[in-house]
Amino acid sequence: MNDGPSSSSSAKQSPGSAGWWRRLTQRMARSPQSREDLMGLLQAAREDNLLDSDAADMIRGVFDTSQLQVRDIMVPRAQMIVLEQTWSLDRLLREVVEAGHSRFPVIGDSKDEVVGILLAKDLIKFTANVPGFEVGTYDLRRWLRPAVFVPESKRVNVLLKDFRKGHNHMAIVADEYGGVAGLVTIEDVLEQIVGQIDDEFDESESAHILKQDDRHYLVNGLTPVGEFNRYFNADFSDEEFDTVAGLVMHGFGHMPRRGESLRIDRFQFNVQRADSRRVHLLQVALSQT
Repeated sequence: MNDGPSSSSSAKQSPGSAGWWRRLTQRMARSPQSREDLMGLLQAAREDNLLDSDAADMIRGVFDTSQLQVRDIMVPRAQMIVLEQTWSLDRLLREVVEAGHSRFPVIGDSKDEVVGILLAKDLIKFTANVPGFEVGTYDLRRWLRPAVFVPESKRVNVLLKDFRKGHNHMAIVADEYGGVAGLVTIEDVLEQIVGQIDDEFDESESAHILKQDDRHYLVNGLTPVGEFNRYFNADFSDEEFDTVAGLVMHGFGHMPRRGESLRIDRFQFNVQRADSRRVHLLQVALSQT
């Protein structure tokens, strides 16, 4: 009996690869007809260890960007950190250092009047002894970059293309009436694909609970409910929910977006950072009553 190459290679196939091959050939017998078909292929590859969980999540995130609109990922107007064009240089520098961001919308009389975008790096020369540069020459208008405006309904995948094409990293989100609804950055878009991106200014997320003042605290979503109870002398059940994020998501009844608030007992929870998968950071305000 002649055991040819095909018999030999079949014998060497592992059960996992054979199972994957069968499923693949069955699915490829017809082209995927829907998003669900594509997700099924992705899940099958993940189950057969052809993709690790991180890679599968990123591919799923790419698909999600075509379903999401800018309003789903933007920083709401109430949470925007802005600079005012009438501020002195000293105050501008103080606010920029405190916020720790690289780009800031600059406004006129209100947040609806965005006059431009200021890059923090453009202020460096005002803090250093640059030869031939006089601090007295400071004129904020000279350093502003044009602001890019996008509608709330814009698809996230289209926004990413626009960011790449225009070499922009921030856009102001306009509502249907022409007012400012919020802002969105390229980091917000990328986080939908790769998950949360931490930087050197995200120290608050490495600590479970960070006190801001007598009434306000930043709380990491992964903080165990038991730890939260001990810190605030609360009595939330740690049997039903392991983390504060789980407790809050249950209270909302859906995956909350940044800027959404919820009151539970004497605690006001405001979502500071979240993506399509989980809540990362909350601001907790203690009730005065």
